[in-house]
Amino acid sequence: MTPPAPTTSISDTKLPTVAEWKAMVAKFQRPSISRAAWQIINSVVPYAALWALMAWSLKGPYWVTLLLAVLTGLFVVRIFIIFHDCGHGSYFKSRKLNDIAGFITGVITFTPYHHWRWEHSLHHASCGDLERRGVGDIWTMTVKEYCQASPKRKFIYRVARNPIVLFLIAPVVMFMIYQRIPSKKANRREKLSVHWMNAAIVLLNGLLIWAVGFKEWCLIQIPITMAAGAAGVWMFYIQHQYEDVYWEHHQEWDYTSAALLGSSFYKLPRILQWFTGNIGFHHIHHLSPRIPNYNLEACHKSHEIFQRIKPITFLPSLKAMHLRLWDEENRQLVGFNFLRRQGLQGN
Repeated sequence: MTPPAPTTSISDTKLPTVAEWKAMVAKFQRPSISRAAWQIINSVVPYAALWALMAWSLKGPYWVTLLLAVLTGLFVVRIFIIFHDCGHGSYFKSRKLNDIAGFITGVITFTPYHHWRWEHSLHHASCGDLERRGVGDIWTMTVKEYCQASPKRKFIYRVARNPIVLFLIAPVVMFMIYQRIPSKKANRREKLSVHWMNAAIVLLNGLLIWAVGFKEWCLIQIPITMAAGAAGVWMFYIQHQYEDVYWEHHQEWDYTSAALLGSSFYKLPRILQWFTGNIGFHHIHHLSPRIPNYNLEACHKSHEIFQRIKPITFLPSLKAMHLRLWDEENRQLVGFNFLRRQGLQGN
């Protein structure tokens, strides 16, 4: 039985040293090939079956296809977590197996494996660092930056942070278009990974189009991408965009603090926890990306200091959708209404 969480908040507790937390998490960093293989089977096989079922459902009312797209999209999220773990080298013990599984799941999720792995490593190295924003994160301005911005930049920022754009339009653009173009800063291997992934995606989806037709493919794949993208971007959003999140200037930034205070413990209902591959234990994941998703919950329960992280539950988490700016003075994320209350020239 899991002991009750201590009433003391982690913010009132001395954080463990690097040596201490490394000792705490060491045993959870060991991959299990049986658990990994079973997770691939119970994720990819249902996804393929649902895709075929969606194709068959087009003979009937389209709303049935759309309902199936939501469920299929959730399986894409789960497959993306497998892809994600492979990128961290945590899913299998073998690097070769990680790379193979990462490439295959990348085809399903429309994400270039090596290129994404490189960008995501930068996110882990800089999360919560005010001077290193802009790579693998959601665009976040400080109150001061927003107030000093030009009207054009303010407008662009407001559009970018609008929930409809952020959770519905942006995910489709990101997975269908943005991921097809390598970054100018990427090295040769990362750039090639984008081109190889593009070729694999064209091949697979070309076969699907040949089998069901282009219009039918669009009616199936676009809703799946929208559902998976919205859920995936929301998960990424709530992992680092909540009121008392950790942000610090580079000279004061600390890795352990950024992990335990700047990455949420998103406590979801069991079925959603399953579909999201335990990534709600994001504080544990950022502390040690070498822990595979199927060990995250056990690690969280292994030490009381991890359980002192205040959980964010589903319904209250929706309020975070309105948070837009980092208030350096009060050290919290705030909405645009904060500017009006403070009489700031930000609107």
